[in-house]
Amino acid sequence: MGSEKKTEAPRPDELTRMRVNEFLAATASKTPIPGGGSVAGVVGALAAALGEMVLAFTRGKKKYAESEAVHAALAKRLARARGMFSDLTADDAAAYTLYQEANRCTDETKDKKMAAALAAAINVPREMTALALAVLEDLNKLGENCNPYLLTDLSAGAVLAQATVRLSDYNVRVNAASMSDKAAADDLRRASARDVRRAGELCRAAEEIVSKHV
Repeated sequence: MGSEKKTEAPRPDELTRMRVNEFLAATASKTPIPGGGSVAGVVGALAAALGEMVLAFTRGKKKYAESEAVHAALAKRLARARGMFSDLTADDAAAYTLYQEANRCTDETKDKKMAAALAAAINVPREMTALALAVLEDLNKLGENCNPYLLTDLSAGAVLAQATVRLSDYNVRVNAASMSDKAAADDLRRASARDVRRAGELCRAAEEIVSKHV
């Protein structure tokens, strides 16, 4: 009678160095890493990357010469956001690793370690949310003056950024339930819900820009 082969979860620092097919296979496997939080980070990075692609096909053309200063600033912001999402992808996996280690702890430090793991599990998606909202703002600004043939790609980036906010909200809500300070947990859930609504507004604004041309 054969034994089931155990699947090893990738280390947090390995996630963003994996090939696309490797990441997909790891996500589909029977391991907690990568999970929804890590996927949210990758989706956010893709949102920023699509904005960068739109810029790449817009900058350098005479038609957009007057917008070069704005485009240069957006290029730096979106590239930085892509890198930050990459870091947050690993941070999310590291937060879960902290939880696993704390759960295995049997000494008097367990409560302290569990509190640190919970804080990380909440802080990472909140950081992803703030970053995704900034990307949405930048995509809307870019949509005002860019190559119209790339507007559908820009809108796709906006949809992915909105998805990142919604995925992060799920992680915030599920972890807020474990907070001992229920009033603080309620405030956190309300703040996250406001961000979800704001992301929806920004995504619709980007789609309205596209609808004028497509």
